[in-house]
Amino acid sequence: MIDKSELELLKAAQDGIAFEKRPYLALGRKVDMPEEEVLEKLEELIDRGVIRRFSATIGHRALGIVANAMIAWRAGPEEVARAGRILASFEAVTHCYERETAPDWPYNLYTVVHSRSREDCIATASELSQASGLEDYRILFSEREYKKTSARI
Repeated sequence: MIDKSELELLKAAQDGIAFEKRPYLALGRKVDMPEEEVLEKLEELIDRGVIRRFSATIGHRALGIVANAMIAWRAGPEEVARAGRILASFEAVTHCYERETAPDWPYNLYTVVHSRSREDCIATASELSQASGLEDYRILFSEREYKKTSARI
């Protein structure tokens, strides 16, 4: 469980940390908490598993990363865990997860990659295929981004 002050801190932090010399001081001002307490509470929330990841988000389109692909893989029940670990180990893979299949869609393992071109995504998919041993896959390219947000409290 989290207490009221932790909840307020999480709500304030989910909107982003200020890009300044003392960002946790600025965050603390939003929730009436000293900078040191902000740092202690965030560390405690990480240790307890309430916060799983604390990271920066980069505007990938501004960096020229304009090709995004979800690669759907067909993995047998005995292959999923092994292949999933291999695929997830690649730096190019930003998401890797298992889903149930559907009658007309046999793919159950998914990875997401981002690159500067579709050709690079295709080359990455080939490399992932060779490393994992999974040969049956489909590459689904993003056509348009409508909304991108993180989970909210």
